Amino acid sequence: MLVADWCGMSCSICIKKQNRHFIVPASRFKLLKGADNLTTYTFNTHRAQHTFCKTCGVQSFYTPRSNPDGYGIAPHCLDEGTVHSITIEEINGKEWEKAVKEHKTISSMSKP
Repeated sequence: MLVADWCGMSCSICIKKQNRHFIVPASRFKLLKGADNLTTYTFNTHRAQHTFCKTCGVQSFYTPRSNPDGYGIAPHCLDEGTVHSITIEEINGKEWEKAVKEHKTISSMSKP
């Protein structure tokens, strides 16, 4: 069972990519196959690790800047029936530093 929080980001890359994702602790994530076909893109502070497939370019998960001890999982890449509950947590990614500092739960979303 996967229970995760949902982040709707509004930073420039996330708006353009329609990047809505679940934040999950690293302890709750296991990549079953395909690690050898992944590559990573970074920008700005280079803290977020945008992992994507070398073949098709799909980003099914990444390591968010806000939660480097967890993963942002793209819900459209999950098998049906995987997610049992959703809590929506919006964040103003255009003012990222301020938003993360003021957000009541985002810093704890990826804790084990």
